[in-house]
Amino acid sequence: MERFSQLKVLLSVRCPQMELREQEPMSRHTTFHLGGPAALMALPRTGEEARAAVAAACELKISPFFLGNGSNLLVPDAGVERFLIKTSGLDWVEREGNYLVAGGGITLARLAHYAQKEGLSGLEFAHGIPGSLGGGVTMNAGAYGGELKDVVRSVICINEMGEMEEVTDFDFGYRRSAFSDGRRMVLSARLELTPGDPESIRSRMEELSAQRQAKQPLEYPSAGSMFKRPPGHFAAALIDQCGLKGFSVGGAQVSEKHAGFVVNRGGATCADVLELVDRVKAVVREKTGVELEMEVKVLH
Repeated sequence: MERFSQLKVLLSVRCPQMELREQEPMSRHTTFHLGGPAALMALPRTGEEARAAVAAACELKISPFFLGNGSNLLVPDAGVERFLIKTSGLDWVEREGNYLVAGGGITLARLAHYAQKEGLSGLEFAHGIPGSLGGGVTMNAGAYGGELKDVVRSVICINEMGEMEEVTDFDFGYRRSAFSDGRRMVLSARLELTPGDPESIRSRMEELSAQRQAKQPLEYPSAGSMFKRPPGHFAAALIDQCGLKGFSVGGAQVSEKHAGFVVNRGGATCADVLELVDRVKAVVREKTGVELEMEVKVLH
């Protein structure tokens, strides 16, 4: 704890305007609405504040965790002795011809709406993804046949030394990228889109939204798809096939609407979710021979 106190003092001197929170409940920062406190959280609103936060952590040999919208994250109930840099204040977007340049903290939903109003197509798939642009780039977020790898052309990031650098080689794969190791923070990204009719783009977004409403348990807190897609299979189909829809541990439940989702039915703990996941994996392994892998990350 002494290191975090030192870091708070250092950041208070270097960035007096930046908000810092100690023992911040992570249930406020994850879409699962669960998780204990984080030792220290910084909420930068400019690139310079973000750079200073990373540089100060580096000086004290503290590895920061870069937090977007918390849509793909589980945090232990006891909390974490970690320094988190939350990017939600970096939520700007600008148009440059057929390109959008946006801060890593902007939500994908807001970015997709902005593109639609500007008559730019290519982000319709992202309209219903609850994460941030930075988190989306990190995991190559995708849905309904689209992925961020299709539109991202360059990224300005902050490396672990607190230095800014431009990246154009992303090593995108299924739910991963060159940023997946968590050592660099996505400060902004430049996306290439295609001119289109705003009303046609809106219609496509509404069509995808209706599909999500019909198929996904959006009425409950969750982290979206809990498992990665196994080669040659679909996780939800395997779980459903094993009769696990509605299976629950404590307040955590395999969604009755979509078996690929684990939802917080009320009062769920991280321990509930992880026990549920382990039991689902065990049953699916036993009955089908397929090993499921979690897509959601656990913060340690």
